[in-house]
Amino acid sequence: MDKCLKLVVCVFVFLIVLSCKDDHKKQDENSPEKEVQPVSAKDILGNSDYLAMSYGGYREKNRDLQPTLSQLKEDIKILSAMGVKVLRTYNVHFAHAENVLKAITELKKEDATFEMYVMLGIWIDCKNAFNWEVGEPIHSEESERNPIEVKTAVELAKQYPNIVKILAVGNEAMVKWATSYYVEPAIILKWVNHLQGLKKSGELPADLWITSSDDFSSWGGGDASYHTEELEQLANAVDYISMHTYPYHQSHYNSGFWEVPENEADLSEKEQVDKAMLRAMNFAKAQYDSVSNYMASIGVSKPIYIGETGWASVSNGHYGKNGSRATDEYKQGLYYKHMREWTNKANISCFYFEAFDEQWKDGQNPLGSENHFGLINLNSEAKYPLWQMVDEGVFEGLTRDGKPITKTYDGNLEMLMKTVLVPNTDYPKD
Repeated sequence: MDKCLKLVVCVFVFLIVLSCKDDHKKQDENSPEKEVQPVSAKDILGNSDYLAMSYGGYREKNRDLQPTLSQLKEDIKILSAMGVKVLRTYNVHFAHAENVLKAITELKKEDATFEMYVMLGIWIDCKNAFNWEVGEPIHSEESERNPIEVKTAVELAKQYPNIVKILAVGNEAMVKWATSYYVEPAIILKWVNHLQGLKKSGELPADLWITSSDDFSSWGGGDASYHTEELEQLANAVDYISMHTYPYHQSHYNSGFWEVPENEADLSEKEQVDKAMLRAMNFAKAQYDSVSNYMASIGVSKPIYIGETGWASVSNGHYGKNGSRATDEYKQGLYYKHMREWTNKANISCFYFEAFDEQWKDGQNPLGSENHFGLINLNSEAKYPLWQMVDEGVFEGLTRDGKPITKTYDGNLEMLMKTVLVPNTDYPKD
């Protein structure tokens, strides 16, 4: 074979090999193996690989000012970088919940490996809730809005079956201290049974889990007055128990665990705070156990997960300097760390409250604790619980409202510690 012919053959063979490599590369890029495989609530809940978080993307003092789709996508990217894969929303009154689902859908289209799922909240309240001009709340009857809320949530669950994995009927809707809106368990039971019926008929996915997310006492872990036949029926009807626990609030209302014991009086202030936060975690564990024990007593053996718990970083009220002194970022950081370590090890999903500060919650009081449960504030600053993530570059390239994620106090721990006060129980409780 002459040299020219050999050269032509070599070039031809090279082009064939290159073409095969290109085809293989294209097939590999589009390979279904790289796409996320379908998962169910059963796969997600109780799985520490799927960290859970309560999420509201509201920036303003009024929820009528909804976050934009791009703002929601910013937030969800930040949460994903933190390892969060399950978000909890609270109602479908506003566009927020549906826009969260749209934002996740867009992110999944941009990246087939992107994972984020939703526990979609259904707000339930009683007749005349929050409306004293009409009359006092009637707790045995329900709001005219409830059926609309349920219907909208069902439509969203059907429209986004690959994202909505849990429906939660009510948020602290049965606890009796919610005097302006709580309902009797029979109303929650009615809607849980309705949704379970839609699953049986095939209108909703069979692997969609239904629950109600409520205070530990509402799930039988507190006063015996909650131990009713309707509650037992509800416990049997849901797919799992979603309970709330708030040692932060109990530092004022049930402060026995918060008082510095005599045998710790000679410790340094920091050591006293550290010990107090361990007691706070153990208080949350005790409330979890109280629900577990009640469920066992009525013969209910279902998973129990934490639908909400958290710790505020600012308070000018019951939990601040003139109150229990539970409030600062250092204590918030310890609580977040302890709760994640405990629940991850125990395979308990914990929807930590919450991702970002939301100032609408107490719009008339900027220093109200309800505005400051977020792990990231409205200046796009990561609070102390997330400082290490900032140092590790977790948020590199990500922004919130155009601002990079930086650290509160400029990352100066000494400056932060000046705001930390030893627990206090010696003050008027009125």
